[in-house]
Amino acid sequence: MAGTLVIIGGHEDREGEKAILREVAGRAGGKRVVVVTTASEEPDDLMEVYTKAFGDLGVKDVVQVHQNNREDGLSEEAAEPLKRAGAVFFTGGDQLRLTSQLGDTPVFQAIQKVYQDGGVVAGTSAGASALSDTMLVSGESGSSPRAGDANRMAPGFGLVEGLVIDQHFAERGRTGRLLAAIAQNPKSLGLGIDEDTAVVVERQRFKVVGSGGVYVFDASKVTYSTVADAAEEEPLSIHDAVVHVLAPGDTFDLKQRRPVRSSAKKE
Repeated sequence: MAGTLVIIGGHEDREGEKAILREVAGRAGGKRVVVVTTASEEPDDLMEVYTKAFGDLGVKDVVQVHQNNREDGLSEEAAEPLKRAGAVFFTGGDQLRLTSQLGDTPVFQAIQKVYQDGGVVAGTSAGASALSDTMLVSGESGSSPRAGDANRMAPGFGLVEGLVIDQHFAERGRTGRLLAAIAQNPKSLGLGIDEDTAVVVERQRFKVVGSGGVYVFDASKVTYSTVADAAEEEPLSIHDAVVHVLAPGDTFDLKQRRPVRSSAKKE
């Protein structure tokens, strides 16, 4: 049975209560936590931060996996540290670097096995965007939805399907680019996650944890959009899109594309 995904909006607390990292550490079940720093240009500095943070939470075995190039991940030896892992944590950086270096390598296959065997896979910032089947790789922050934003996507790792994930969401004003992305194919939900906020995904539902908000954009009932016809820098028309705003503690049903009301949660 597939395990748990912890999808983080970036800048999670690493020094205080560490609520989000505590979720990851707790779900590792006392096993190794592997920190994948491939997306980052400062991997050793990040590793030092996460080794201390997870150590403070009682994790005794924290190891790093990093590839400077794709060839580094092609050997079975490179995947060896993942074979005893209970959790895998993707740091921030560049999501396209992450997928292009690791996609379909023995390292990524070992990560998939951790997840399929019931372990936890977490990602923050760029590491969050890469977890879905389609990922945003660029786009203007703080602007209206524009046609060009819909073209700045690439295949992700596909550990969760039917989502396009964006991070640092309220802090960087990314509503426009996420709306443009889901207008291109309304089959996918848009998931915008604030900093120090995460969704914990299990069995087609997710729970919000952390200190900020999560925004779910649903274009499945859109009646009209100009995404196919507008020039790249032209603002888009998108009619009848739906947005759900979720706070910590809220739950969302991905299959039903609906929040779970508090009364239903109690039942």
